[in-house]
Amino acid sequence: MEDNNGTRGPALALHEHRGDRQGRRGLIGLSVGAIGVVFGDIGTSPLYAFKESFGGAHALPVHHDNVVGVLSLMAWALFAIVTLKYVVLMMRADNRGEGGIMALMALVRRSLDGDPKLRTALLALGMFGAALFYGDGMITPAISVLSAVEGLEVVTPVLEPYVIPITLIIITALFLVQHSGTGKVGAFFGPITVVWFSVLGLMGLYSILQYPSVLEALNPWWGVRFFVGNGALGFFVLGAVVLAVTGAEALYADMGHFGKRPIRLAWLWFVFPALLLNYFGQGALLLRQPDAIRHPFFHLAPEWALLPLVLLATMATVIASQAVITGAYSVTRQAIQLGYCPRLMIEHTSEREIGQVYLPWINWGLYFAVVGLVLGFGSSSNLAGAYGIAVTATMAIDSILIFFVMRKLWNWPLFVAVPISALFLAVDLAFLSANLLKVLDGGWFPVIVGIAVFVVMSTWKRGREILFERLRPGAIALQPFITSLTLSPPARVPGTAIFLTGSQEGVPHALLHNLNHNKVLHERVVLLTVRAEDIPHVPDSQRIEIQDLGDDFYGMLVHYGFKDEPDLPAALELAREKGMEFSMLETSFFLSRQTLVPIESRGMGMALWREKIFAAMSRNAASATAFFKIPTNRVVELGTRIEL
Repeated sequence: MEDNNGTRGPALALHEHRGDRQGRRGLIGLSVGAIGVVFGDIGTSPLYAFKESFGGAHALPVHHDNVVGVLSLMAWALFAIVTLKYVVLMMRADNRGEGGIMALMALVRRSLDGDPKLRTALLALGMFGAALFYGDGMITPAISVLSAVEGLEVVTPVLEPYVIPITLIIITALFLVQHSGTGKVGAFFGPITVVWFSVLGLMGLYSILQYPSVLEALNPWWGVRFFVGNGALGFFVLGAVVLAVTGAEALYADMGHFGKRPIRLAWLWFVFPALLLNYFGQGALLLRQPDAIRHPFFHLAPEWALLPLVLLATMATVIASQAVITGAYSVTRQAIQLGYCPRLMIEHTSEREIGQVYLPWINWGLYFAVVGLVLGFGSSSNLAGAYGIAVTATMAIDSILIFFVMRKLWNWPLFVAVPISALFLAVDLAFLSANLLKVLDGGWFPVIVGIAVFVVMSTWKRGREILFERLRPGAIALQPFITSLTLSPPARVPGTAIFLTGSQEGVPHALLHNLNHNKVLHERVVLLTVRAEDIPHVPDSQRIEIQDLGDDFYGMLVHYGFKDEPDLPAALELAREKGMEFSMLETSFFLSRQTLVPIESRGMGMALWREKIFAAMSRNAASATAFFKIPTNRVVELGTRIEL
């Protein structure tokens, strides 16, 4: 609406002002939510990252040049890895708004369609990066909660024997409440984490004001001098410096929950400054009191504030642990959708948010691993020896994959893509090399977990491919089969029969078994194939495709993204818009129950031990009935014996 002179009317101006204000309010709300979920892991690093540079097997002497040198390395690592690599570059590589290594793998797969060998190699590399996440996810709750509770030792040494029991109680309670849903568990995460980062910044600022010359560490030359002065010992310390950037991948992985702008805003204007202030505050404290090295974080606080700080730190570490646990659920569900993992029981904890799920197998597997780590390592300093390998390996894999996205998908020239990826990869490999020295000190744990998960994922993926190869030669071509039924029709009974099949090319085994044993067919037969796409979500308008095959036979494709919730009855409701209606009371679902028999290798397929693993996973996978939400009283299962 405009006045006669062409200026905006007051009503429109007021409407736009309100819209801008609501937009800003929504952006702030999303930024606060991102602070509570995305930055939990990196936000608890000040509890242990700085002190580990001056402790352990490669402890540095505490003096001016070392303190300022380590601070310089941490500050520039946060800037280069988190800000430049993940906030600026990696968050550009979104798969329809979604991020994380699974989304990055989907982009790589899409960009390398013409080079199957390279695509297979890169997808295997990405799969290993996803597998390493589970090792990292086990260590994060253990080291975070343990480092917070260790603050009780600063309050009074009398409480030291209770650190492990209290840690185990907190961890047990955290995993016990997961079944109630991440939405309820995380209702207050945002505000608490805002308080946490505010306290980090204020404590650090107060300490810096007492020793302002510590700010000279902002000069990267101090990092160079540190390496020159310490030689090999300086390289070893990189294994502790990288602890400051653990959790950087979460910024990219959680992009789909909050969007790029809120995460970037929260990092650049709140989280990053708060972390820098706290690390520099700890450095200023050590320059004043070198004997505070055992717990420099807690010594930043006045004595009266120690116990409240321990409680706040414990809440912050629980939040960081919650983010990792939720991430494990999400990665597992995406792996199931993309065919890298067998179906697992998934419980939905929210009627409004499909992303809020609970996976009992994953939850309790993580729990027992975390408890084992706490009891086995006994302190956050010991756990720091196991922390870092999985993180840095995943970062290096990200740097490799993003190069192919830059070249093949974004069409960036070589003289731009090569220097950028080479620079980030060099930094990642330096950190990874330093962390490989931790293997004997506990770094073996995430590596073994990553290898085990990779074997499981690759075995399931390859096993499914072999299974389809075994079934294909014996399959009967679909169109000749339908033609033969026209020439010699069997008895047709009322209702609709839906046969779930992995391919639209051959006749499903369940259909053949039903015809051979029962000698009848339903008056309408639908061959339904579920296809997982390498995008996060498929809109309802593109969910189903229907093809008339003749003689009341129909082929149906149902498409799901890797973050969609499979629900076949809901998908069938959408068929009404395409002229096909289904009544559940008159519809039967026929499924093939395959009994897999591993046999000695015949020069093809997998090794016998992998075939046994695949057969065991297949037996213990959740039923298709529950996974696809098919009414149990409408399902008929017919068995098939298959030799691998």
